[in-house]
Amino acid sequence: MLVTLADALRLLVVPVFCWAAVRDIRTRRLPNRLWPPLYALGALTLALTVVGRWPLAGGDWLFAVRVAVSLFVVAPLGYGLWALGGFGGADAKAVIALALVFPTFPAYAVAGETLPLVSTPAGVFSLTVLTNALLVGLAYPLWLAITNLTAGERSRWLFFTRCVPTDSLTIRHGRLFESSDGHTWSGLDLDALRMYLRWRGTTIETVRSAPTAARDPRRIGPTFDPTDGRVGCSTSPRTDTPTDTMTADGGALVCAGVDAGGVAPVDGGDSTERIGDHTGDEDGSYHEDDIHDDPWGAERFLAAIDHDAYGTDPQTLRAGLALVAEQDTVRVSPGLPFLVPLAAGLLVAVSYGDILFALLTVFGIA
Repeated sequence: MLVTLADALRLLVVPVFCWAAVRDIRTRRLPNRLWPPLYALGALTLALTVVGRWPLAGGDWLFAVRVAVSLFVVAPLGYGLWALGGFGGADAKAVIALALVFPTFPAYAVAGETLPLVSTPAGVFSLTVLTNALLVGLAYPLWLAITNLTAGERSRWLFFTRCVPTDSLTIRHGRLFESSDGHTWSGLDLDALRMYLRWRGTTIETVRSAPTAARDPRRIGPTFDPTDGRVGCSTSPRTDTPTDTMTADGGALVCAGVDAGGVAPVDGGDSTERIGDHTGDEDGSYHEDDIHDDPWGAERFLAAIDHDAYGTDPQTLRAGLALVAEQDTVRVSPGLPFLVPLAAGLLVAVSYGDILFALLTVFGIA
């Protein structure tokens, strides 16, 4: 037999993971409906495999142990890493799906060879996919460093960050790697930045054109749906904003007393000026006293969304906005969704096998 029915069905997971990896790179979002069918497929293929081996005897008990390791060690590991903040939700669900679908090594006869070529004594295939993913993931910092060196970067952070134009932040993923105090690993999440800009109905360009005025919380007018911060999602009015105060014009949101620049009158007047249009005092200046106790309206924004902005606090938001307003280029830690090396690790595991075990064998360790 070239392949069992269960192993043939398991191959359906490979293109799904590849699609999910590409989508995760582009949007950092995956639909929740993706996972239940994979869990059901895992249950079906496991049932078919058990039926094919029943009654368990001799070496079949080793199969049962391998299945137990996959279900009760690998799957909880994915959940645990998510609970500790090491994984995103989609990454954890993907690991659980792999533990269900691939508890043991499959077998595919291709051109006289049986794939995967390299198996392990442990025989837990989901664990092989994980170790492959970790090794593949180590290549990302190297790729980032090569990219930075090619662009002329010589920073000590070239393995982890890249320097990008500030105006491009709205189409990028990751988080700011710097603040006014220097480099930081806990900078502003770029999804949170997009949420804030959409909430105000403004843009980075507008904020950068008049940063002092943008810091003034009195100049925040009607607010809009911040969405979830994903790239390419258009701003729409908040549902609690009266519909007669805003209209859509060519896809750009226009509000009474506030235009696409995101500024409303301070004193309830008839002004329709943008952030950059306000002249302040007679000499055109602003005073710090005008900013009050909530620069940029950071606390008001976070309170409006129940502080659900990817762990962002007011101080981090203010520091990030100040940096964005002042710098033409910023250093960003782009990150890499774990689902990407996980999909690559699955492809390698199905075709070649266990990279780590092969390396250990070459060096005489295994």
